[in-house]
Amino acid sequence: MALVIGVTGGISSGKSTVANLFHEHFAIDIVDADLVARDVVAPGTEGLAQIVEHFGEQILNHDHSLNRSRLRHCIFANEHEKQWLNHLLHPMIRQQMQAQLAQVTSPYALLVVPLLIENQLQSLVDRILVIDVPETIQIERTMQRDKVSAEQVSAILASQATREERLSHADDVICNHLLDNPLLPQVTQLHQTYLALSKQPEQSE
Repeated sequence: MALVIGVTGGISSGKSTVANLFHEHFAIDIVDADLVARDVVAPGTEGLAQIVEHFGEQILNHDHSLNRSRLRHCIFANEHEKQWLNHLLHPMIRQQMQAQLAQVTSPYALLVVPLLIENQLQSLVDRILVIDVPETIQIERTMQRDKVSAEQVSAILASQATREERLSHADDVICNHLLDNPLLPQVTQLHQTYLALSKQPEQSE
């Protein structure tokens, strides 16, 4: 199994942007938890079948795909339903992420997980790379990107680990808010670090 770098960060921190730089410049394989989460509830999957059995046909769009906004509404204020959904999907997502990591061909892999700390998935990775951005910038970026209010973004931030919590778990940090500290030089430096680590004996066993 290749060295696995867990990439995490709060909303609008730039996780995908950073991961894409590793892929575009150094051909590093990426496993994205958000994409996996979509795959396990795609039409025809066991995940979607169980969701429909639990919530009913009204949880589907006309094309029989999952209506995500309707599902969010069902679990938003209902902790029991949220726990049921997490209990169903988290093992499926974890299994699929591990299967994809087993197929990696690059010297190391990036596992991009927004809620890595919150869902206690540190055991899946060898190192944790935190994309760090102050909350004020997260709020500003998310309001512009998603056309939502500051209150809505604050509610999302409140459900995630704090900046301090995330940084306390970090082995490496990329700052994505400083104009005099662009991303590619930071990515390049970490790439060299990860390459060296991937060549250590315990990673090649």
